[in-house]
Amino acid sequence: MLANMRTDAQDGSAWSDLNRPPLRVGPLRRALTDGEHPAWRALDVVAQTQSSNADVMARARAGEAAGYVLVADQQTAGRGRLGRAWTTPPRAALAVSVLLRPTAPMQRWAWLGQLAGLAVVDALTRTCGVPARLKWPNDVLVPDGGDPDAPYRKVCGILAEAAPPVVVVGVGINVSQSEAELPVPTATSLLLAGGATLDRDSVTRAYLRAMATRYAAWEAVAGDPRASGLGAAYREACLTIGVSVRVLVTGSPDLLGQAEGVDDEGRLLVRTPDGVDHALAAGDVVHVR
Repeated sequence: MLANMRTDAQDGSAWSDLNRPPLRVGPLRRALTDGEHPAWRALDVVAQTQSSNADVMARARAGEAAGYVLVADQQTAGRGRLGRAWTTPPRAALAVSVLLRPTAPMQRWAWLGQLAGLAVVDALTRTCGVPARLKWPNDVLVPDGGDPDAPYRKVCGILAEAAPPVVVVGVGINVSQSEAELPVPTATSLLLAGGATLDRDSVTRAYLRAMATRYAAWEAVAGDPRASGLGAAYREACLTIGVSVRVLVTGSPDLLGQAEGVDDEGRLLVRTPDGVDHALAAGDVVHVR
């Protein structure tokens, strides 16, 4: 057993699973915050936190500048959309939160969660070789075994929280969890999806570079989803468009219909069987087979 143990210089704790090493803060900083054109201003890695979003929001309230990134090896009380909990085994997943101070008009901030979802799709497709897609608004799905014809399950959840002038965007990506370690049958991991790499440092770099690129393009045109190309790219990646859906809206009856598209405000356009069109800014979508 001693041969399989090493001390993590980052936090002083011991870890014994060689398939789940801790993240390496030095290489991540050199790749993402150094150089003439860094993707991000500053980056920290912690072994464990309750919620990376809460930590970054606290730093924002204390005056932290835009471009700060916090990455956690383990999150014990993470929060998803609609108040759902998100917890993971140590070093089996990624919890990454970024601090943004957008200059784009606030009415376009709703796109930031979808922008992050698209950045995750970019990273998982290019780096892990899995055909990642999106379920509105920003759940990232991958097919079982990486087969595009297989059922898609959730590999990543995203929570964007605004406290003007700040937005904190957090992503949680399941990397090496087994079936037994996943919380619900509709979840999956890069391991189960047949990802070409399970190296969390590589996935972190790929996501944060994609996020920085897409955010810069969005900011450069004041958040315009057409001029930035965000709207078109999102629609292309969205599995929800064109399928029958049931939308759960808090305080209202479930809405059943056909998802016809996503408009320039990021709202889901649903046509019910009576021919009435609905533009939904929030809701929990179930794809009806």
